[in-house]
Amino acid sequence: MKIAALASGSSGNCFYIRNKDSSILVDAGISCKRIVERISLLGENAGSLKGIFVTHEHTDHTRGVDVLARKFSVPIFATKGTIGNSFLCSDEELINEIKNDDIIKLAGLEIEAFSKPHDAADPVSFAIRNGKMIAILTDIGHASKNVVNAVRDSDFLVLESNHDLKMLREGPYPYFVKRRIESDIGHFSNLHSGLCVLEHANKKLKNVVLAHLSEINNTPLLALNTFQNLMKERLDLRPEISLSLRSPTELFSV
Repeated sequence: MKIAALASGSSGNCFYIRNKDSSILVDAGISCKRIVERISLLGENAGSLKGIFVTHEHTDHTRGVDVLARKFSVPIFATKGTIGNSFLCSDEELINEIKNDDIIKLAGLEIEAFSKPHDAADPVSFAIRNGKMIAILTDIGHASKNVVNAVRDSDFLVLESNHDLKMLREGPYPYFVKRRIESDIGHFSNLHSGLCVLEHANKKLKNVVLAHLSEINNTPLLALNTFQNLMKERLDLRPEISLSLRSPTELFSV
C-alpha cells in the first residue's frame, strides 16, 4: 500500500491510499480541482479512485466530495448520520450507507469503519488493511476503546495532534470554543496524541504522521517535539515521525 495526506487541518482534510492500480480517499475536504492536482503532483492518477470514505459531516472533510464523485463516478461511503446531516452528492446513486464496524472490500483492500468520539452526528474513523494496517485518526476527543485498538494494531498511523494545551487556553478563541476543543468530543492535543501512542502502540508501528494541526493553537515544532520527547520512554518503539500540514506529504510505502 501507499499513502499520502493531500491536506490536513481546519481548512481541509484528504488522505490518499493506493493499492496496486486502484486507490481510495478518506475524506475530501478540499476542492476537486486541488485533489486532482495534488494526486498528480505525487505522480498518481485520480482516475484510479474507487471510493471516497467520509468520516463525518463537517465541511473540512466533505467540501470536494460532490464534484469529485460525479466527475470520476466514484462511490461514496458514509454513515446514516453523516449522510443525513450534510450534502454529499447530487447523484444519490453514488452514496452508500455504512455502519460502525462494517468492513468494505474494495480495490483489494479491507476498509473498516469504527465509531470515534467527536461532536458530529455519527462520526467514524477508518482502518485500511492489506496484510498491513493503516489507521487514520483525526477529529477525536479522547482515546476511546476503538481508538486504542486502532493504535495498537497499526503499522502506519495518521494521528491528530491538533493543539498545544497552553496555546489553546491562552489563545484568542472564545471560552466556549476552547471548552469544545478540549472536551471528550473535541480534538486530541499534542500531549494526548503522544501519550496514546506511548501507552498503546505495538512495536511494529513504523510511521506516525501527525495531522490536523491548528494554525492558531499549535506549531509544527511544538507538535513534533512533544511527540518525540514522549517516544523516548519506549525503547522498543521507534516510528518515523512526520507532519501533515496544508500541502501534500510524500507518498509513503506501507
